[in-house]
Amino acid sequence: MASESSQSSNPSWFTPKRLLMIFCIINMLNYVDRGAIASNGVNGSLATCTDSGICTGGSGIQGDFNLNNFQDGVLSSAFMVGLLIASPIFASLAKSHNPFRLIGVGLSVWTFAIAGCGSSFDFWSIAICRMLVGVGEASFISLAAPFIDDHAPAAQKTAWLATFYMCIPAGTALGYVYGGFVGSQFNWRVAFWVEAILMLPFPILGFVTKPLQLEGFAPLESKHTPTSIETNDSETGEVSVIGDDMLAEDQALLRGSKSTSKLWDQFTIFSKDVQELLHDQVYVVNVLGYISYNFVIGAYSYWGPKAGYNIYHMSNADLLFGGMTIVCGILGTLAGGLFLDRISSTISNSFKLLSGATFLGAIFCFIAFLFKSLSGFIVFFSMGELLIFVTQAPVNYVSLRCVKPSLRPLSMAISTVSIHVFGDVPSSPLVGVLQASGRKYFRLAENAPVKRALCRIILIHELII
Repeated sequence: MASESSQSSNPSWFTPKRLLMIFCIINMLNYVDRGAIASNGVNGSLATCTDSGICTGGSGIQGDFNLNNFQDGVLSSAFMVGLLIASPIFASLAKSHNPFRLIGVGLSVWTFAIAGCGSSFDFWSIAICRMLVGVGEASFISLAAPFIDDHAPAAQKTAWLATFYMCIPAGTALGYVYGGFVGSQFNWRVAFWVEAILMLPFPILGFVTKPLQLEGFAPLESKHTPTSIETNDSETGEVSVIGDDMLAEDQALLRGSKSTSKLWDQFTIFSKDVQELLHDQVYVVNVLGYISYNFVIGAYSYWGPKAGYNIYHMSNADLLFGGMTIVCGILGTLAGGLFLDRISSTISNSFKLLSGATFLGAIFCFIAFLFKSLSGFIVFFSMGELLIFVTQAPVNYVSLRCVKPSLRPLSMAISTVSIHVFGDVPSSPLVGVLQASGRKYFRLAENAPVKRALCRIILIHELII
């Protein structure tokens, strides 16, 4: 391949293992921030006064800016605005700009936005910074996985993806601890400033080192437009060479366009690529399944502790559910990647693993809520969660390997946008509506056994919808 030969003659500092390690650290920092802003030390609470007139001062962001619960909730999800808007944009720009440099740009935005969060002075200033955090994250989530897929050993591609996605539960858990400690010992602003300092070397590294090139993208500094390009077989994921690819035409079009028409040309290419993805049946089925998966996970993350408290009267439901999710998330994600590599990483095997793991995981979670004892619930629910998290690496492997290489960034971007817009974001309120309607029947029940049975049915539907 031309890009490989040019890189081998003047190799980049980024060896495959270094690349994986750096991307994992970046991903970890990103989710540490997600956990930190939700922690009590950073998020804080409003000032309160008792009936006797004794008042306690507010703490954290909510206390300093006197935010109501709605404003406080907006801050936790404001990054989603920037993420959803910018993800397809960065993926599309990868055709006309070096993808590695785009990651550097995105991480620079992330770093300055996080520093801005620490220097904010009211609700709107920190809300805007949180939206910009999502813009910075957008370049990374669209382009990091394709880079890992390119540079991972052939027999360990899914395991490397699993290692990368394992940083999501690990980073979120670490963020809760980090935010709680720094916020209580120093100040919530310090937590953001330290995050920005820790991230700063990575955008700098992305600009000063020799950039890597994604497979399926012609080197932008080349004076010649390629006449062939590599693509992946939709079943096995093996690389093969085909003739003139539309990517070559796209890049030639962008190079030859005048500045006034470049934006329109970019939009035309983007629209064409989206249509191609939407006509890929394997990709569409995979994303629809991923949306359903995130719908359930989103509902569980909000309603799960409440269900545990109502059924088993847990005094520490948040801690118990959080601990199970962290452990099962890390172990399940790694196990899914390792297992798929062991049986051979193909799209067919990925779908077999996805269907089997989710089906068995749902059964175990369903059985867990039928137990009257807390110990039986913990055992079966942990097994169910472990199986559910097995899907993380295979589902992203399919999104990467069922499309041609030049569409991988856009496929990851659209997948990310879809699972949030149609999955975890609307799931909590919709399940809340289901819960409210179920409680109408609950109130009409005449005896206690019937009420207990209805309660279990309502809560099970909230989790295994």
